Amino acid sequence: MSWSPCPDPVLGDAETVNAVETLIVPRAVDLGEMMVRRALPSTKRQMVGPFIFFDQMGPAEFLTDQGIDVRPHPHINLATVTYLLEGEILHRDSLGTEQTIRPGAINWMRAGRGIVHSERTSAEKKTSGQRLFGLQTWMALPEEQEEADPAFVHHGEEDLPIVEADGARVRVIAGQAFGATSSLRASSETLYADIDLDVGAALPIDAETEERALYTLTGTIEIAGDRFEPGQLLILRPGDALTVRAISNARMMLFGGAPMGGPRYIWWNFVSSRPDRIEMAKDEWRRGRFDTVPGDEEDFIPLPDKQDTPQRATGGVSYP
Repeated sequence: MSWSPCPDPVLGDAETVNAVETLIVPRAVDLGEMMVRRALPSTKRQMVGPFIFFDQMGPAEFLTDQGIDVRPHPHINLATVTYLLEGEILHRDSLGTEQTIRPGAINWMRAGRGIVHSERTSAEKKTSGQRLFGLQTWMALPEEQEEADPAFVHHGEEDLPIVEADGARVRVIAGQAFGATSSLRASSETLYADIDLDVGAALPIDAETEERALYTLTGTIEIAGDRFEPGQLLILRPGDALTVRAISNARMMLFGGAPMGGPRYIWWNFVSSRPDRIEMAKDEWRRGRFDTVPGDEEDFIPLPDKQDTPQRATGGVSYP
């Protein structure tokens, strides 16, 4: 999905507990058709493991003849990960991929040296209407894979393992968690899981992954006596195991991984370890040198008319 500017809100002092290193309230922007809440990058934290971008899409209710319409746009040197809780999105890309994603499935797209994709509501769903709720994340690639060939992988709902016990249900999207291993092969050490807790259920989260975060979607949770409401990003302290308890039925995403071996720069839809590579990508898109999306060649998002330079993103360090 394309990156739209989204300013930081003015926040008051937030109580934290030892297990929670940083609390982030996502920036919210109304795109017209739906509300998007951006948790990463933030002035408080730019990356968690390889995750450099974390957006909550919706929930939004689309009536007939309505839907999302993200025109073809480019990416370089990153992987996009789309995961839905409700609704569906039609993905097309310059590799010739056409894939509908539905709840519980995963779309993983490695941009590598460059890819173009669009995300739209299908004609069928525009006829019937739908409720849409999901997550769009970007993962930085290891430097040696940044210029790899672009690739797309889809795993259906039935392909991703589920762990259930004592009122907890966890779908492991990427990496290893709670004794299960995802079939998705990410480009670096990655943790990504969808957690659903019944009221009163408790789930221990170990400290094996170096950088971890929880993003609360619905319900209220408690960690070490402190309560957290929906729409909050909790950066967990490295090395500390903890237990999450559900005060009400709650859903959240657990994500993170090994830190990247050096900073990444981000500008519009481009991420790279080299700012000069982003300047090159700008020129390539401006001159029409990216591949087009079969079946979606006529439309595209122009390069933004802004002069700011790529921002440097590192785990736990604010922008200069």
